[in-house]
Amino acid sequence: QVSVVESGGGSVQAGGSLRLSCATSAFTYSSYCAAWFRQAPGKEREGVAALDSDDTTTYAASVKGRFTISRDNAKNILYLQMNSLKPEDTGMYYCAADTPCVLGGSGSPPYRSQYPYWGQGTQVTVSS
Repeated sequence: QVSVVESGGGSVQAGGSLRLSCATSAFTYSSYCAAWFRQAPGKEREGVAALDSDDTTTYAASVKGRFTISRDNAKNILYLQMNSLKPEDTGMYYCAADTPCVLGGSGSPPYRSQYPYWGQGTQVTVSS
């Protein structure tokens, strides 16, 4: 069983920044993928960004250039740095993991069905 626990959500004005953290035991495996998803009220959960143990990263088009996914292997923590936030970035943000896993070179944002391990979510609210 892989543990996944998010933290770092909050409220911010448009144009501001937030950093989400996800403590996950997935990083103790030699092959893994870790991803961020978000879900706005009344909408489907969508993939935001992902990385794998080969350092491949992928982003949704809507966040490319504004969000950065990264990891701290020593602390087993996944991060999502969110800059230039917009009201449409509001939603519940979830961290997810899979092992073994390779993202591949498609550049496609993460798919919900690929990830079996999920955190409880952390709320991000961006006001205009």
